Amino acid sequence: MAGELQVREADVVVIGAGPGGYAAAFAVADRDMKVLLVEADEQPGGVCLNRGCIPSKALLHVARLISETREAADWGLTFAPPAIDLDALRRWKNEVVGKNASGIRQLAKVRNVEIVRAWARFENSQSLLLSSQQAGQPDLGRLKFQRAVLATGSRPAVIPALKLDSPRVMDSTAALELQAVPKSLLVIGGGYIGLELGTAYAALGSEVTVVEMTDGLLPGADRDLVRVLEARLKTTFKSIYLQSKVVKLADTGQAVEVTFEPAGEGLKNPPPQSQQFDRVLVSVGRTPNSEGLGLENTRVKVGPRGFVEVDRQMRTADEHIYAIGDVVGEPMLAHKASYEAKVVADVLAGKRAAADARAIPAVVFTDPEIAWTGLTETQAKKAGTPVKIAKFPWGASGRATAMGRNDGLTKVIADPQTHRLLGVAIVGVGAGELIAEATLAIEMGATAHDLGLTIHPHPTLSETLCEAAELAFGAAIHLAPPRK
Repeated sequence: MAGELQVREADVVVIGAGPGGYAAAFAVADRDMKVLLVEADEQPGGVCLNRGCIPSKALLHVARLISETREAADWGLTFAPPAIDLDALRRWKNEVVGKNASGIRQLAKVRNVEIVRAWARFENSQSLLLSSQQAGQPDLGRLKFQRAVLATGSRPAVIPALKLDSPRVMDSTAALELQAVPKSLLVIGGGYIGLELGTAYAALGSEVTVVEMTDGLLPGADRDLVRVLEARLKTTFKSIYLQSKVVKLADTGQAVEVTFEPAGEGLKNPPPQSQQFDRVLVSVGRTPNSEGLGLENTRVKVGPRGFVEVDRQMRTADEHIYAIGDVVGEPMLAHKASYEAKVVADVLAGKRAAADARAIPAVVFTDPEIAWTGLTETQAKKAGTPVKIAKFPWGASGRATAMGRNDGLTKVIADPQTHRLLGVAIVGVGAGELIAEATLAIEMGATAHDLGLTIHPHPTLSETLCEAAELAFGAAIHLAPPRK
């Protein structure tokens, strides 16, 4: 009976051990509060570590190595085609995940943060029921708390019409298991997850086709950046169908029969009516994990899209419950969740804190990478915000040319009156490693002049930030000045 359950108590309980959850638990513990971390998975780290960011980047690193060996032929260095040991590759990818999970456990141990493996659902605003399964199993115990932090993350979105019980149809989680490298792969969805996984599988030997309903890949990203990426993807992917949709999937026993329909008019590259693929990856976004948590037993409010509503201090409508990460809304990024974890820890410790980041960087780990932070050109146009935009092409970068990858672009967006940096966007090799400097500059209220006058090491790709900033309100050394 429920009254006979073992009862445990904690100052703070964190539900979910992803990059938001474990960061919140550790930060709370560092502020001398007793905290328990509840996680249903076998190991901590959440989707990011176990089924997302880390394993996908491990595979993308391999993909980049393979691509570089092919590119080297243009420089007089020829390699034999790689022999891919899929079992060894999968084992290495799992080892990467395991090492990171072990590190999280060690950090929890030294902080005396206990990780409780269980599904949690709210009994009321200050009590959780723990079970070994999400539903249908006896409760393991009751956990009473003063405050709770909800960090349950998100899961792959599902299109009911395309749901097919077949091992040949995968979501991103299944794709990262790397059970096989199919000869042909269809990626449904031209967002960052689909393009990243498509890049990895293409490098490993799959003929990759992408289908996207909108008129461009990476909806929401600035088009000038996407054009650079799309130009390269057209050489690595077999086909890219835009303004097109999949209306039916059927497993023939040998492959997946896919039925397409145009989602626009006058298509330059319309899809065939039907085509067969060895595997299909459905990657159409993510949905928050706010269901099945017993939130109806609390005063927490959930919006129409399933996101938990919070204020800038990450407080829900229930004074005892806070929420962070994917479950509270976009952007669904691990580093955004970790940032919110630090905010909520300070709030719980009684400090004045609020989520007020001027810039949250985003990176698409394709080849080339796309990264942006702060205000984008697309957002500025939509809002009617006056901005000064300067673009520095990597064709004028000595380092990019020496690497054989001068297909990049660095863009600076600044206030035309104050010259303050509002946003930066980059497409090119290593863009994700370059964007942090721009994020810091925006957070510190730097101007384009500040960035342009900062000495950057030569020859590096970081110089493109300096030169783009110089170009915003003057001339860049390595570009001819405009004719007067």
